[in-house]
Amino acid sequence: MNQLSHVNKSGEAHMVDVGDKSPLKRTAKATGFISLEPNTLLLIHDNQLKKGDVITVAKIAGIQAAKQTPSLIPLCHNLLINQIEIDCRIVEKGIEVDATVKCTGNTGVEMEALTAVSIALLTIYDMCKAVDKNMVIMGVKLLSKRKE
Repeated sequence: MNQLSHVNKSGEAHMVDVGDKSPLKRTAKATGFISLEPNTLLLIHDNQLKKGDVITVAKIAGIQAAKQTPSLIPLCHNLLINQIEIDCRIVEKGIEVDATVKCTGNTGVEMEALTAVSIALLTIYDMCKAVDKNMVIMGVKLLSKRKE
């Protein structure tokens, strides 16, 4: 059975030492979805919400979130991120958000990609809550991780 990496032999939480790992190019992709009422989608599409351009603000929030991951999740390492891409697509019943995060480092960027998606979706929720009481965030998951 695999051991939890963030628990030491005494059962206490600790930050994993990645100092002996070789720096590699690492990429992680994550996705998530927020369901929205048809009228809300129309308001977003036509940029008619009082809080502003939902898609642009969500993308910026996702980028900021990825960069702040170690401040939000206690045992995550500080990483020098090379690139963050956030894609928000209006679809029939909501908005799909994808994040791709790249770095060259000793550990992966999965948490950064998942954090980016989560915060982008929460930003959409915040910006639309005045007009849509039925929003649901769902399906936040890691799609892939790669190291070269």
